[in-house]
Order: sequence, then C-alpha cells, then structure tokens
Amino acid sequence: MKRQLLTILFLMCAPAFVPLAHAHAFMDRAVPAVGRTVHGSPAQVQLWFSERLEPVFSTVQVLDRGGKRVDSGDARVDPGDATLLRASLPPLAAGTYRVKWRVVSADSHVTEGDFTFDVAP
Repeated sequence: MKRQLLTILFLMCAPAFVPLAHAHAFMDRAVPAVGRTVHGSPAQVQLWFSERLEPVFSTVQVLDRGGKRVDSGDARVDPGDATLLRASLPPLAAGTYRVKWRVVSADSHVTEGDFTFDVAP
C-alpha cells in the first residue's frame, strides 16, 4: 500500500519537473564553427544558444594554445538577439584557439562548455 501511494504521488508530481530539464541554454552553433579551420583571422567569435541569455552573467573567452586570453574582453549578449553571445578578436596568428563559455539562461540555469577552432594562414 505504501509503495502504491508513493508511486501515485511520484506520478502526480513528475510533470511539474519535466520543464526544468529543458530550461538550460545549450549552444546551438558557433562561428567559427566547432573544430573547424578558418583561413585568415576571424573578426569575432559568435555563439548561438537554445534559450535567451542573461547578459550580466554570460561570458565567453578565447584562449591561445598556451592558455593566454586573446579576445578583446568585450563579450556581450547581442541586444537584438538574446540567444547570441559574441566577443571581438584582434588579428590572430595561425594556430589552435580554445573558446570557453559560461552562460546563464533567462530562467537562471547555468551551462558552460568549450571547443576549439584553428586559424590557417
């Protein structure tokens, strides 16, 4: 009887938690693309997410092979598209670069990740 009551209680409450699983902002795509090689230095890095971002708490950094930060330090959520996070880049030398991001969706869930891209001459 106790097990049946717990099962019924769980089934009644479970739907309330389902939307929470889908409320995180996951990266949808990026320019430069994940793992790709670009010819010439890109002017900026752009990341699109599946949810609107909280501008104050969302950031992106671009690091060189040695871990030195190389972006211009102006990471921002685009004012016209709250799913787009971007940062300007100075001219980059040929090599591999790591993009690290940490975002907070509008409903306060945190996600983070990283990827690399290569710059060819």
